[in-house]
Amino acid sequence: MKKIFKIIKINIKGGLANPSPPLGPTLGSIGINIMDFCNYFNEKTKNKINKLLFIHIYIYEDKSFDFKIKKKSIKYKVLKLLNLEKGSSEPNKKIIGGININDIYKIAKYKISDLNCYNIESAVSMIKGTLKSLGIKILDEKIN
Repeated sequence: MKKIFKIIKINIKGGLANPSPPLGPTLGSIGINIMDFCNYFNEKTKNKINKLLFIHIYIYEDKSFDFKIKKKSIKYKVLKLLNLEKGSSEPNKKIIGGININDIYKIAKYKISDLNCYNIESAVSMIKGTLKSLGIKILDEKIN
């Protein structure tokens, strides 16, 4: 098994990777052949053309690479659900919205495979922390 040298987290449109910023300079500074990555990424994501993908690029010590497509972030899902553009500027003082527990469980089920937890309750707990940092309160604690 190859040893990971670095993990890069970046958003790229499927099938449309190119050497322009931010991808080119980021990979180039590590010594990765940018066109090799772009060709590899575009081939693997040609069925997701123009769809914004959140990916983790794994750079190995031998300068080879691979990537995994991750699911949208908890923050992205919550803000989209509540039709908000950004979280609160003062999350401990200014509440900007509310979400019910059923929606939290839906997000947890969607995102659990990307989280560092093994059960739905742990995923819900992580999401509650994100909600607090965004200034979003939980409207009810009872599951329907």
